Amino acid sequence: MIDAIFFDLDGTLIDTESLAVASGLAAFAAVGHPVEESFMHGLIGKDMPTAGRLIAAALPALDQDALHRHWGQGFHAATAKGLALKPGAEALLAARLRPMALVTSSGRDEAHRKLDIAGLTGKFETVVTFHDVAAPKPAPDPYLLAAQRLGVSPARCLVFEDSETGAESAHRAGCIVVQVPDIAPSQGRWAHHLAEDILAGARLAGLLV
Repeated sequence: MIDAIFFDLDGTLIDTESLAVASGLAAFAAVGHPVEESFMHGLIGKDMPTAGRLIAAALPALDQDALHRHWGQGFHAATAKGLALKPGAEALLAARLRPMALVTSSGRDEAHRKLDIAGLTGKFETVVTFHDVAAPKPAPDPYLLAAQRLGVSPARCLVFEDSETGAESAHRAGCIVVQVPDIAPSQGRWAHHLAEDILAGARLAGLLV
């Protein structure tokens, strides 16, 4: 029995990961430290502090302030033009089959900015961001908080995620995990169901027939 549905944001509901990777590649090049796309894939699903530590470990001489200035400007310019929903997202959100929560590694302001641009503001009973938890994904805290806010057991919550980081977070929280990989491939290590899109995942989990 599923009592609530939780969604990740970037790469799961909205098509932002390709924009983040493209703007990130340009930013690394702009500060004199070009990286491969595979390096960018390792940052997917990570909150900013965690991503910063990974970047510092790989490129200790890089000026992260300059990097994030270039990256932020490029990403904001790309997303300001509009954000497309991932396949199946609009239909499942519109169906409102269960109470819904958004659980994202984005900061509060950035998460709500993306929701506004994508036309998703007001679609969720609660929104959990990086700023709401002591330990972000892959720790279970974000999904445990979402379940607590909705007054449901994590074991009866269905989660849609694209990244390994997010799927691990939901799995460790005890939720039922549907992983729909975006630009980074996955074998679904942390997922109960691995699907090609959101609606296919909903069917695999028994939410849709």
